[in-house]
Amino acid sequence: MTAAALTLNIPADLLPVYTTKKRYINIYGGRGSAKSWGIADFLIIKGYEKTLRILCTREVQNSIKDSVHKLLSDRIEALGLSSFYKITDKNIKGLNGTEFIFKGLYRNVVDIKSTEGISICWCEEAQSISRYSLDVLKPTIRKENSQIIFTYNPDDISAPIHTDFTLTEREDTLKIKMNYSANPFFPTVLQNEMEYDKRVNYEKYLHVWEGECRSISDACVFKGKFQEQTFDTPDDVTLYYGADWGFSVDPIALVRFFIMGNFLYIDYEAGGVGVEIPDTPKLFDQVPGSRDYYITADSARPELISYMNRNGFRIRAAVKGKNSVEEGIEFLKGFEMIYIHTRCKRVLDEFKYYSYKVDKLTGDILPVLVDANNHYIDSLRYGSEKIRRGNKYATVARYTKKG
Repeated sequence: MTAAALTLNIPADLLPVYTTKKRYINIYGGRGSAKSWGIADFLIIKGYEKTLRILCTREVQNSIKDSVHKLLSDRIEALGLSSFYKITDKNIKGLNGTEFIFKGLYRNVVDIKSTEGISICWCEEAQSISRYSLDVLKPTIRKENSQIIFTYNPDDISAPIHTDFTLTEREDTLKIKMNYSANPFFPTVLQNEMEYDKRVNYEKYLHVWEGECRSISDACVFKGKFQEQTFDTPDDVTLYYGADWGFSVDPIALVRFFIMGNFLYIDYEAGGVGVEIPDTPKLFDQVPGSRDYYITADSARPELISYMNRNGFRIRAAVKGKNSVEEGIEFLKGFEMIYIHTRCKRVLDEFKYYSYKVDKLTGDILPVLVDANNHYIDSLRYGSEKIRRGNKYATVARYTKKG
């Protein structure tokens, strides 16, 4: 097989990546733009054409699962190059000597500095790269004609990558902004979510889908109370589950979380807009243990609770009651910090945008919660309801299926 024999579907916006000689390639924008998918294909093809040593990195990589290893593996198969690339649990190697290496930057300075002969470095989720890590990385990639590729969804306007390579005009940088409109394969499930955000919360739409930086205002309910983080779930913690069913165009949502000391950790989510009832069990199965623990769910859909229980789940209705929303939010705000796993993107979005009403005339923040961007947060409230009410064990006891 020759490189010319491969059939490639390259988004038009990414074509310059294949020919540029510039040191830095900066690709940024909203969700669903196929940035990562496109760069994975680019690196696979380049490594197929000639021998390269490619470093795939991000700020935090606790295990290979946190890397782009799976994405590259999937794209190798899709491109028909499984016979050329040997995929192991830790790296990917081509028959011509091309090698993909996966390393995290955080607390890994010595290992990164000792990595020699890198032809191309791909920094995924570059919005999280610290100033220190960036300053270590750049001189490490020093092979003649080497390149560093950044892909990211803009978040904080002061992030080093954003200030150095997006807001600054540089002759050594190819800069490409890509949004969902540039992706000819934009999936229907994301189309539904995008249209919902555009209709319900335009500010969130601009950040999530149009790649604009966010701003957490003083009206944000959880301002200063949450952090995005990669963490491992201990084996000995008690797991809690909560679900919100959604209505019409509202998303269905399921979260899993645990508590350690005065800290709450959200480690899994599942959900989507327009999910049909028969597809709900499959959706919930995306969250580990969802059939092994009780799930506390919104009581407004008893027929759906009954359906899910007939399909192997143990779901009970939340009690709710007067002021339950406000009391539930205050309970959650009572934790010293809420840590949201990096894979829980929808939960993170809600924590950023769930807010109090603001008086349009005076600008005063009112003690009234805006009923938007709260479906995963509602799930969290339901899942923690009996903890808040003082019955810590009624909701989370494990059960053993019979038969």
